[in-house]
Amino acid sequence: MDEAVQVIARLTAAERTLVTAESCTGGLLGKLLTDVPGASAVYLGGIISYAYAVKERLLGVPHALLEAQGAVCEPVARRMAEGARSLLGADYALSVTGNAGPGTDEKNPRVGEIFVACADAAGTRCVRLECGGTRGENREAACRAALRLLLERAV
Repeated sequence: MDEAVQVIARLTAAERTLVTAESCTGGLLGKLLTDVPGASAVYLGGIISYAYAVKERLLGVPHALLEAQGAVCEPVARRMAEGARSLLGADYALSVTGNAGPGTDEKNPRVGEIFVACADAAGTRCVRLECGGTRGENREAACRAALRLLLERAV
């Protein structure tokens, strides 16, 4: 994936670090980054926070927020990125949360609705996606969107 190569190259040149917090992508974003030779110079690691409890305990997502809105919303994506950046001590953090499909639940009824966020010292930006593909296609689209979001922000 060209975006991952660009992210690693840009962060390496700027001597900046990156972490990830993933939910619906289940580690795919971290895999794409670590597929790039030299990623270890800038990619510190990630947290796969598939369960609400992991989002709460490790990333600092408030329990009340998850109960009220579910995991598929902008505030959760923001808190995930901010929590990962703070916990792991990186310059940048990317998060992905959403419903990749095919199933749904009452709090997250829209298949293909995914939020990606990028946190850095200047703040956090979040983008909402509406993906219309298969589970695999939706997960890949979310990773591409997260990497592009970082490319827009990275030095």
